[in-house]
Amino acid sequence: MSAGDGVTPVGRVPAGPTSVTAEPSGAPEPPAPTRPDAERVVLRLARPYLGRLLGAGLLAAATEFAGLALMATATWLLMSAAGRPPLDRLTVAIVAVRALAVGRGVFRYTERLAGHDAVLRMITDVRARVFAALAARREGTDRRTGDALSRLVSDVEAAQDLLLRVLVPGSAAALVSLLAIGGAALISPPAAGVLAVGLLVAGVALPALATRLTRRAADEVAPLRGALAVDAVDLTHGAADLAAFGATDAALAAAEGRAGRLARLERRLAAVGFAVDATGVLVGGLTAAAVVVVALRAGVGGVLVGVLAVGTLAAVEVALALVAAARQRTQLRTGLARVADLLTEPAVPEPVDVTGPVGATEPVTGGHDVRFEDVTVRYRAGAAPALAGFDLDLPAGRRVAVVGPSGAGKSTLAAALTGAVRPAAGRVTVGGVPVSEHPADRLPRIVGGLLAEAYVFHATVRENLLLGCPDAGEADLTAAARAAGLLDWVRDQPEGWDTVVGEQGGQLSGGQRQRLALARALLAAPPVLVLDEPTEGLDPAAADAVLDSALAATPAGHSVLLISHRLSGLAGLDEILVLEGGRVVQRGRHEELVARPGWYREQWLRQEAAERGYLALAP
Repeated sequence: MSAGDGVTPVGRVPAGPTSVTAEPSGAPEPPAPTRPDAERVVLRLARPYLGRLLGAGLLAAATEFAGLALMATATWLLMSAAGRPPLDRLTVAIVAVRALAVGRGVFRYTERLAGHDAVLRMITDVRARVFAALAARREGTDRRTGDALSRLVSDVEAAQDLLLRVLVPGSAAALVSLLAIGGAALISPPAAGVLAVGLLVAGVALPALATRLTRRAADEVAPLRGALAVDAVDLTHGAADLAAFGATDAALAAAEGRAGRLARLERRLAAVGFAVDATGVLVGGLTAAAVVVVALRAGVGGVLVGVLAVGTLAAVEVALALVAAARQRTQLRTGLARVADLLTEPAVPEPVDVTGPVGATEPVTGGHDVRFEDVTVRYRAGAAPALAGFDLDLPAGRRVAVVGPSGAGKSTLAAALTGAVRPAAGRVTVGGVPVSEHPADRLPRIVGGLLAEAYVFHATVRENLLLGCPDAGEADLTAAARAAGLLDWVRDQPEGWDTVVGEQGGQLSGGQRQRLALARALLAAPPVLVLDEPTEGLDPAAADAVLDSALAATPAGHSVLLISHRLSGLAGLDEILVLEGGRVVQRGRHEELVARPGWYREQWLRQEAAERGYLALAP
């Protein structure tokens, strides 16, 4: 979920690892497997609102029964009035028709009010849980941003539809059907038997047929909608890159292909729905005709035969709500399964020896020492490792830099430390406890900082900074902004801390955006501070000043893992590791590495020459 990438204090998915796990936009989207227990998983969340839902179901049943009774009573009234009886014989029926007409509207309104109140309360809980599940994924996510959005919006709405469009109307239809059979039995038991058969066909056989005909197509709809959401995000945010590489037409063709497939599926579902509905109307007519024939043979009077005929049509129409509920349920299966998968993901184990006493804010560990022990990370089976046999000791208070060419494995190293990826071999421990065993809500308090592509929200400077420390005061904000070299810019803005930075920091320059993210990381001040390219986008002089002030602002006893392409400013660190191809090829202090041949010395000389030339040309 890109909205959380790099967010202080932990930033879950660095840009490097994510890029190798994301599914290409043009890849076909297979139907997601459905779960037989998905409905139970989602409905467990409705238990706190069971009383409201039961009330909504009874009100729905009262609405349908009032409509059925209204049709039967109105039929009796009209047919009886044709014989011109005394008015007093019709008074009760007239009043009943009026009462039922008004009552039906009142029942419907209150049913919708009660049902939506309960469901919206439940959906709030479901959406919060789904968001938490997406945000809490530690390993490199296998979901695209658009797909995550689809899960959070469209798939969660499937839980809403399960209650409002399946359970409530389905249970009401079943109850009213039983009452209709009972009412018909009071007039003519044989006619009631025929009505029961017709209702079984309309309320059981047709729903089963509709489910069978729509299941396969319906299972493809939710994944396709997720794929189209991915396409929308890619085409919008990647428009410039697609145009630059001449790939716009190919991306549009892939998106249009999926959109066409979705449209065909929805047309197929609509056609099947029309055919089933037409069959339901035919069943209603045949059932009414059969009831009339049976009632006449049983000697039922003409007026009551009319009541039975119209009542049968109304009862079958009510029963056909079960067809709509079955069809809707089939279409919701995949969305519910996708939600259930998130709600039932196995929790990260929380061993007794790291949880600490009740009320503790951090796990009880042996401090905040970090250790990488023979760590190997692969993103694809059979591919070269991003990290291979990596070892590192980072005791509390130690400051280590990791440098190397692009693709050397530096961001993977940060991802393994923050729990965003899990090593294929070896282990990463913090305080002697494997990263994977730290509670998800506590690890960010220990390990965090500025990761690759840190996200800047469409909010004010203050709100972006307070993500790192919600309780920070004005003095804390000022200190963090000063350390990151952002304070002068903030003071120059008319709105100061309340300056809105735009979506993804669009109102800021690249350097200002990076300083804002760095200030947020410094404000969080985790015991293990990870800084991935903290001076990216800054000119050499500003980069050196910002790095020096950021390191100086880090509290004593806090560890620093600095990842950088620039070698300037690393002289004061305790150790420097050079990565190439996921392996450590050099390590030592700055003076040692500059003195001996190797990648570090060569890169240092190049950068020094380039920066001297840049400074000589600067005004």
